[in-house]
Amino acid sequence: MKTVLHKAETRGVANHGWLHSNHTFSFANYYNPERIHFGMLRVLNDDQVAAGKGFGTHPHDNMEIISIPLEGDLEHQDSMGNKTVIKQGDIQVMSAGTGVHHSEYNKNADKDVKFLQIWVFPNKKGVEPRYDQITLDTDKMHNNLQQVLSPTPNDEGVWIHQNAWFSMGNLEQGVSQKYQLHGKDQGVYAFVLEGDVTINGQSLNKRDGLGIWDIDELEVTADSNAKILLMEVPMN
Repeated sequence: MKTVLHKAETRGVANHGWLHSNHTFSFANYYNPERIHFGMLRVLNDDQVAAGKGFGTHPHDNMEIISIPLEGDLEHQDSMGNKTVIKQGDIQVMSAGTGVHHSEYNKNADKDVKFLQIWVFPNKKGVEPRYDQITLDTDKMHNNLQQVLSPTPNDEGVWIHQNAWFSMGNLEQGVSQKYQLHGKDQGVYAFVLEGDVTINGQSLNKRDGLGIWDIDELEVTADSNAKILLMEVPMN
């Protein structure tokens, strides 16, 4: 078993007034040569956008982009003709492929929006851009690690062009759940959204991250009421 621990307070910080972001991996003006990516997981940004503010139209290509709102409402508009709002309990995915432009704004004029922006390297380049969003069944996350993303279009959750599986759980204090990896070359990056957990003996607190690989299975135990996101990706 190999691990890498990223405590919440060691993340890169960007404060632009309207945007406060914590970067687990190198991004924009934050550069740490030891924190470029975890396997195929390239970006994990913990963003907070002020009321009525947001990211103007900008381009992406050849990247799988996942957004998970934690609080508030985020309005998305893109060059594929989509104009939608995602909120807590939703998950959004965009395959940038050959190229796409999009914008993201806080829909509300009276409160901040908080969301995770996650980028995963695709397993094929030049795909046709695509967009999808769904509302998750949060009841399935109660004391369970519920799959919310996979490589398979007809499987539970959204899908992306990569052998990646994301799961989310809302665990009561004292509850333990095991997670089985999908292959020898896979790793899991665990990110604690709320509360405190222990994963294979490592204690983690809110917004801590733990990468773990060279292992077949891991166990998550909630040391308090906790919310967790597991991101399983190929390591090579």
